[in-house]
Amino acid sequence: MTPFSASVKTKGSGIAEDQMVSSVGVALLFTCVIVGFALSFLVKQPALAVVGGIAGLYLLFAIRVADQWEKVAVLRLGRYRGLFGPGPFHIIPIVDSISRVVDQRVRVTGVSAESTLTRDTVPTDVDAIVFWVVWNAEKSVLEVQNFQDAVMMSAQTALRESIGRHELSQMITDREMMGRELQRILDEKTNPWGITVQSVEIRDVKIPQALEDAMSREAQAERERRARVILGTAETEISSKFADAAIMYKDNPIALHLRAMNMLYEAIKEKGSMVIVPSSAVETMGLGGMLATTALAGQVK
Repeated sequence: MTPFSASVKTKGSGIAEDQMVSSVGVALLFTCVIVGFALSFLVKQPALAVVGGIAGLYLLFAIRVADQWEKVAVLRLGRYRGLFGPGPFHIIPIVDSISRVVDQRVRVTGVSAESTLTRDTVPTDVDAIVFWVVWNAEKSVLEVQNFQDAVMMSAQTALRESIGRHELSQMITDREMMGRELQRILDEKTNPWGITVQSVEIRDVKIPQALEDAMSREAQAERERRARVILGTAETEISSKFADAAIMYKDNPIALHLRAMNMLYEAIKEKGSMVIVPSSAVETMGLGGMLATTALAGQVK
């Protein structure tokens, strides 16, 4: 636990009012008391024990310690004195007071917008994460009462406004663009407070279940329509090729005959296969002699 981890927050303000003493102050208190009693015993002067106790109490409340990532705002008789930390620092008890401890590490704030209408009037629930950091602790102390609540409420408002400007399809397919837009809007608002919004990530976009089912059926119907269109296009291309081939075979009976031989070969190259050829094909493609030769070859085997 840090010296400021148990600080009390004033209701509704979010300002940490210091109510704790540091471990260094406690150690100095015990040291002063022990030294005072020791000197009092050695020189036979009880007043030294009292002096040691008073000095220890002063150091108990005067010596404070801030962690490496903390800056501490100190007020003297209500006037801003400055920022202290990290490490130990000295204040005058009663005269000085610690107004706020500013954590300068990167913070993560989760925001959500429930049942917010998109541009195409679709109710959505959107969850986002805001990464931000205090780059100027003095501004964050003097310019805004509670910068953490201010960042969270600003992010929630900006998220709702952004949802209203985008359609559902944009929010689902281009979350990065929406996150960059939110980051820019928030950064412009929080920079005067000494706070920088590093990035905003859209974590989840939810829509009503009934609408999700309807969109799924719509997507399935669209895929079936495309499949039918592709199949019809293929049939058209195949028939066109057949028509071109018929024109070529019409004026070239030798080519038609060779094609017939190839078709027959492909049909009977597997052992034990049976081929049924229409009589019209036998007459038009000259397959009679060819079939007889094939049958004789089969009997010889």
